[in-house]
Amino acid sequence: MSEAALTPTAAVVRAPGRLADPALWLFAILIAALVLLVANPILRLAWDSLHTAQGDWSLQSYAAALGSSRNLQALLNSLYLGAAVTVLALVLGVPLALAVSRSNMPARGLVHLSVLAAFVMPNFLGAIAWILLAGPNAGWLNRLFIEFTGFDKGPFNIFSFWGLAFVIALYTFPLIYVFTTAALDLISTELEDAAAIHGAGKFQTMARVTLPLALPSIIGAAILIFLEAISLYGTPALIAIPARINLATTQLVSFFQYPLQVEQAAAFSMPILLLTVVMLMLQRHLLARRGYVSVSGKGGERRPLDIGAWKWVLLAYSALVGLLAVVMPLAILVIASLSKAWGKGLAISNLTLANYHNIFFEQLTVRSALINTVLYSLSTALVCVLMGICIAYATQRRITPFPSVVQFLALAPVAVPGIILAIGLYAAYAGPPFSLYGTGLLIVVAFTTRFLPIAVTACAAAVRALNPELEEAVRVLGGGRVTVLLRVVAPLLKKTLVGAFILIFVICTKELSTAVFLSGPESRVVSVLTLDLSEQGNYEILAAMGVVLVAIVTLVVAAGMRVAGRDFMLRRG
Repeated sequence: MSEAALTPTAAVVRAPGRLADPALWLFAILIAALVLLVANPILRLAWDSLHTAQGDWSLQSYAAALGSSRNLQALLNSLYLGAAVTVLALVLGVPLALAVSRSNMPARGLVHLSVLAAFVMPNFLGAIAWILLAGPNAGWLNRLFIEFTGFDKGPFNIFSFWGLAFVIALYTFPLIYVFTTAALDLISTELEDAAAIHGAGKFQTMARVTLPLALPSIIGAAILIFLEAISLYGTPALIAIPARINLATTQLVSFFQYPLQVEQAAAFSMPILLLTVVMLMLQRHLLARRGYVSVSGKGGERRPLDIGAWKWVLLAYSALVGLLAVVMPLAILVIASLSKAWGKGLAISNLTLANYHNIFFEQLTVRSALINTVLYSLSTALVCVLMGICIAYATQRRITPFPSVVQFLALAPVAVPGIILAIGLYAAYAGPPFSLYGTGLLIVVAFTTRFLPIAVTACAAAVRALNPELEEAVRVLGGGRVTVLLRVVAPLLKKTLVGAFILIFVICTKELSTAVFLSGPESRVVSVLTLDLSEQGNYEILAAMGVVLVAIVTLVVAAGMRVAGRDFMLRRG
């Protein structure tokens, strides 16, 4: 009787107690933020593609965007470019991964660091460097060729389809390297020994045993490279537009010229978005086949394979890749930044520090862009890490209702190319009631949406590795979920959080595709300003700005290495 009478009262008491739990409100706010960051712009993109500017249901935007032969050719050109970049990235990345992970090649650590340097280098700065190096008229390589051979013109022309594919591949191949080394490091040498016992040579073993076992990871990385190439804007804007190569990303810009055609831009984005989703589903299926790669588990022996004199060939190839991706581009940027006129060559009379003085003390636009880039990147990295650890903890410990839905929302931006996400964010937040267009807040919102999956993925893997008993001990002593998160989980995952913070910071400093449609005069970042300066031909100031940005990023990466370990950005296992 009394127990039955008390049960409803107890339930009423417990309900308010749960509603007063700070953790419940924290995770509710996170879910609302995810809806605003991810679901709203993507749904708005789809909505706009199916409506006219007046708000009426219509397929008119699809007919206009996809019925143009110029637009269709742009889509086809992007597919061709994606295929070409993927092939070149495989040629660059797979041999380096084999050399570092499986061979006795000397200086493997140095080669690994050179790949890290290629990753840190912003692709738009790499494109500028190669314009200075291999421009058809004034490019330094062509001028050296003419001077030493006496020919009328040099052989290099970066303003071409293969020139564009080459530059993009130089700064995307680290992804192939990361996936391939991660797979190769799981393969036991015993499998290769077995092949050798049966008479297989070293290269036959590599071709028939080692590489096939790593093939799912290599194909998975190749898919990501392909998707990155077709959605990239910065390098195509610098090289493809002058070369009169029409691509999907550069064609999207035409919809934002007067008169503004957001609905057509949304419709034109849909085939790229659909292709991205399908390719990522294929990649996930391939990478899910872990047994195909890690045949012998982690217990097998792994030792470098003695490849004899071929180790010197691999070392020379690795040095060539490092020269093309890092040394030559950085050298030409430094020289141009110290020159009165970069086209006059390296001469004492042509050297000056005026370009650096200009960007720090005279060129307010450049100084503002540098400050904005660092400020927005730091803000984005901080927000992503804070949201990432909370979302990972809530979903892995199943604190929130529907944890799989929450995790899907957090990871969904992976399937949306940056330039398409920017269109969705523009449609959702540029106008009333938010009116965020041209503000730094919209840039941070865009960057956070785009790179939140990096933080969530890193934190989720780390939370899974934690023993829940550590958290339960705090709970038994009366600590809430927020206390557990702040006092136990976050301190234990310090290296993971620092690594994710710096990785997101570095990627944000390089991001252009998302920022190009969203930045205004007061919120311009270095990547967007690069396009403006290149159109003006002001390469000396541009080079000085690029060198300063690379120096800042390098210092941050060095700090990250001290805290989170050398391989926090290019993990090999």
